[in-house]
Amino acid sequence: MELRDLPAINATLNATAFVLLMIGYQLIRQGKREAHRKVMLAAFTVSAVFLASYLIYHFQVGSVKFQKEGPIRNIYYSLLVSHTILAVFVGVMAPMTLFRALRDRLPAHVRIARITIILWEYVSLSGVAVYLMLYRM
Repeated sequence: MELRDLPAINATLNATAFVLLMIGYQLIRQGKREAHRKVMLAAFTVSAVFLASYLIYHFQVGSVKFQKEGPIRNIYYSLLVSHTILAVFVGVMAPMTLFRALRDRLPAHVRIARITIILWEYVSLSGVAVYLMLYRM
């Protein structure tokens, strides 16, 4: 594996996290708490690996400039800004949500999880979109 491979790996990790989040949500809706717990721990782990890989890449490479011009540039930066801001919130909310569940504080977990899941799914999916626009367009 080389440094140039990390953006694609990061996008794959984001896509995997998104799928795991969707599965975890369905599992809890079906009342399958233990399966939900395992899948959500996997989603958290995948997201943590993504964050480490993302930081390694950008510490080495720095910022990558979006090269396209025209309306797509505004779309890209709008997506990037919303993704970045919400990623900061998810970086705080996901661990809080997880720790509340692991400490069996379920009412508090459910309250924050209803917001966390939406933001986390958006950040995971928008991360894939940012990758596609930046590296594959």
